Amino acid sequence: MKEKILTKAVDMFLNLGFKSVTMDDIAHEIGISKKTIYTEYSNKTALVEDCVMHKFCTMSDGIDDIVALGKNPIEELYEIKKYVLSHLKDEKTSPQYQLMKYYPKIYGNLKKLHFDKMQGCVLSNVERGVTQEIYRSNLNVEFVARIYFSGVNSIKDQSVFPLERFPVAYLMDTYLEYHLRGIVTPKGREILNGIINSNQQ
Repeated sequence: MKEKILTKAVDMFLNLGFKSVTMDDIAHEIGISKKTIYTEYSNKTALVEDCVMHKFCTMSDGIDDIVALGKNPIEELYEIKKYVLSHLKDEKTSPQYQLMKYYPKIYGNLKKLHFDKMQGCVLSNVERGVTQEIYRSNLNVEFVARIYFSGVNSIKDQSVFPLERFPVAYLMDTYLEYHLRGIVTPKGREILNGIINSNQQ
């Protein structure tokens, strides 16, 4: 039962927002009593935290699987972007903003986990790209990893990038290209242009 509650709650929170969805709503959607949810979760905060950590672990494992394929670093970033997009809803409710506003402690923990995961992933990606001579050899690898993380978070700010003008898929595509064009060598640029051209066909 716990897994059923978790699956439905994750879907509803991402679609409708953490604030908007009540325990009654989740119980109604599953067709159980609210009391049944409270036998598994002491309160809504506990459920939100479990949902957030479950989603993070799922995404993290999926990214690890992509990295294990051993693609070249540019292709790897495009595969990760495609994977992340397929798992995140084209949100209208900005669940991340609601999480930050109404559950700041959970948001803080998630942000730290997200930072640690992305740092490791991007540091490794940049180092391999430099070794393969598709990224410039004079890069400050840690700076590149941190600025990439910072940018990925910044483009989620809907006060700067309103959804009606900047859809999520467009933002992620454009930001990834912006990031890569700043660090590739001529050899890397050929790979990047090839991926972009094949995606547009």
